[in-house]
Amino acid sequence: MAYDEQETKRSRVVVETPNARREVTRTEREYSPSGGTSTATIAVVVILAIGVVVLLLLLVMNKQANDNANLAAQQTAQPQQQPVIVQQPAQQQQPPIIVQQPAAAPASQPPIIVNPPASGTTANPTGPDDTTIQAEVDKRLQKDSTLSSLGLTVSVLNGKALLVGTVNSDELKRHAEKVVIAVRGVKSVDNQIIVSAG
Repeated sequence: MAYDEQETKRSRVVVETPNARREVTRTEREYSPSGGTSTATIAVVVILAIGVVVLLLLLVMNKQANDNANLAAQQTAQPQQQPVIVQQPAQQQQPPIIVQQPAAAPASQPPIIVNPPASGTTANPTGPDDTTIQAEVDKRLQKDSTLSSLGLTVSVLNGKALLVGTVNSDELKRHAEKVVIAVRGVKSVDNQIIVSAG
């Protein structure tokens, strides 16, 4: 801290003693702290303050840009869920059956599109056709008291059953598979039932 000399007092004092008389000059100086900061100091403080404000603005803008980039990356990593389209073979032209995959299925799984065989040919001439098997599987699922309210979906193609839906336990998942495999004409079951914890 700098000090400025504000006032100087000079005084003459006469000192008398019994033997002599003498004159003494006394000087008093009063010092006080300098009365303000210099212009250079103020300029440095202002420049530093502006620098801090600019730095904070850049950090906030960078964080927003990173958040936007992360959101965009998450949206591209999780594409919209595609439905599974399964077409059943039939002697007449029928529209394809669309089976919606459960929400918990992995997002990277592409849609499954099954085209019917050429008309006039049957995959299994000695056993029941897929339409008959499908009807019987649906009937048995509706008759089963534990499975009828779960909304399970089964699609049959060439005797292979695709089982989809959501259940609360592994036991229900296995039970649904047993009911479907017990139907005459079902060769195999692709059990895609998801077991949810709730």
